[in-house]
Amino acid sequence: MIHKDPGFNVLGTNLAPCSGDPVTGFFRDGHCNTCPEDQGSHTVCAVMTAEFLAFSKYVGNDLSTPRPEFNFAGLQPGDHWCLCAARFLQAHDEGCAPQVDLAATHQRALDIVPLRVLAQHATKTAP
Repeated sequence: MIHKDPGFNVLGTNLAPCSGDPVTGFFRDGHCNTCPEDQGSHTVCAVMTAEFLAFSKYVGNDLSTPRPEFNFAGLQPGDHWCLCAARFLQAHDEGCAPQVDLAATHQRALDIVPLRVLAQHATKTAP
């Protein structure tokens, strides 16, 4: 059985939900929960933008095309989604990072992305 890491965010408080529509997260529980089996560290709660979705598709992870065989409708600008921390950092380095909901971003994201970088992209309001 897979066990989730403790649910704390980068602010040190309880992890807030990221999105229930579309349902996101490694566990598809609406939270950016993680565990050792989550090799991609799907821990950054990001607000999708057209620019980021185009970037993600360009680098090989098409998040916008519907995939009905996986019950995935495709993401649209404005959707909240648990991104892989390394992909977020890559987008930041390329100048196209989406906004981040810090309250819904798991503390394990800090293993890859510095808090100051996440804070630069913080949303002003929760989803």
